[in-house]
Amino acid sequence: MATAKSAGSTRLGRDSAAKRLGVKLFEGERAYPGNILIRQRGTRYLAGKNVRMGSDNTLYSVTEGTIKFTQRSKKLFNGSSRSAKVVNVVSA
Repeated sequence: MATAKSAGSTRLGRDSAAKRLGVKLFEGERAYPGNILIRQRGTRYLAGKNVRMGSDNTLYSVTEGTIKFTQRSKKLFNGSSRSAKVVNVVSA
């Protein structure tokens, strides 16, 4: 028979590391080819002029220029539409 009470194990204490998502360069800032503009899960922001989307939905610049955010209406598959944020790199 044990003389001290056993501590036991807990099922808590697991947490994933932060993924550092979000906007990395803001409107009016200078972007160079290959610069990451936005890291995202899903397509919260859409790629506009001179911007491409990576396999993990990361938006990056393909030319040098100034970042500009715009909004446009995007048609969904069920016929409705939503307002979409679009990221552009405008050559100055």
